[in-house]
Amino acid sequence: MRTEVFTLTNKQGAEVQITNFGARVISIKVPDREGKLGDVVLGFDSLASYQGPNPYFGGIVGRYANRIAKGKFSLGGVTYQLVTNDRDNHLHGGKKGFDNVIWSATPRDSAQLELTYESPDGEEGYPGTLLTKAIYTLTDDNGLEIELRAITDKPTVVNLANHSYFNLTGDGTKSILDHKLQINADRFTPTDAQSIPTGELAPVTGTPFDFRISTPIGSQIAEKEQQLIYGFGYDHNWVLNQIHPGELFLAATVVDPASGRQLEVITTEPGLQFYSGNLLDGTVTGKGGVRYNKYAGICLETQHFPDSPNQPSFPSTELKPGQEHYHRVIYRFSVTKS
Repeated sequence: MRTEVFTLTNKQGAEVQITNFGARVISIKVPDREGKLGDVVLGFDSLASYQGPNPYFGGIVGRYANRIAKGKFSLGGVTYQLVTNDRDNHLHGGKKGFDNVIWSATPRDSAQLELTYESPDGEEGYPGTLLTKAIYTLTDDNGLEIELRAITDKPTVVNLANHSYFNLTGDGTKSILDHKLQINADRFTPTDAQSIPTGELAPVTGTPFDFRISTPIGSQIAEKEQQLIYGFGYDHNWVLNQIHPGELFLAATVVDPASGRQLEVITTEPGLQFYSGNLLDGTVTGKGGVRYNKYAGICLETQHFPDSPNQPSFPSTELKPGQEHYHRVIYRFSVTKS
């Protein structure tokens, strides 16, 4: 199979580009309050750049998004050792995650693309052959809807997520620290120094992790708080206040006051990993020759919790034959008046 780019359009004039390499979102063009289109995701001008080292720009990460401690978990009395690629831990599917393979692509119409990937038994250490499907749909209300489905022939663990970096200014030279973020979560999962959850579901009250009302991302990010020190900023999972687990729920809202662009994140998943682009350091040259510096983009990855296979109290990520993993997220764009 060869690497291709597919363009989705809608009646509003919005445009999304996706490549079948890693099922990556490589461009999202939506209007600001003046009606001017801008590309609000970080990435590259060439497909070849996505095939080199990069921080998962726009990809579907899996078979397990986020971290698994020591790369180990047990199912049915069998312990599995995964590839470790983040210090001693397994991150985003390992060295060859789903963001680094070519998916089979089938355009459905001008606004929808279906991608499939079959992960063989034993890939990166995971049990079971996993057939995964990602369906991207650009709706006429400027929502990018992503449906993730997977089935297996052996018990395994699955946690799929999209890893787009958003910058609602449409300018990768600008920071996201002035973006205002609201997260519908009363708790988050604190981590150790290697970003592995301790197992605690800690209240956000009185901490820099309280985004229950719309708050500038940069307002507390520099505080000398242990969790912020561990993550070099925000890189944590929030426990969403879901009303009905598995049903669509407004997880977060982000606004760029300058451009007026607003992003609503709506999902079926129980968790939201908010990453503030802390490790972007100017060494990655992106679109238009821009060097992406610290805080150039925000990731809002809807998913299950990190290290769930080793945390019995967390929602389960086990998938058995005859079951289907299903994850739906909508990134919906609009504008505010002020």
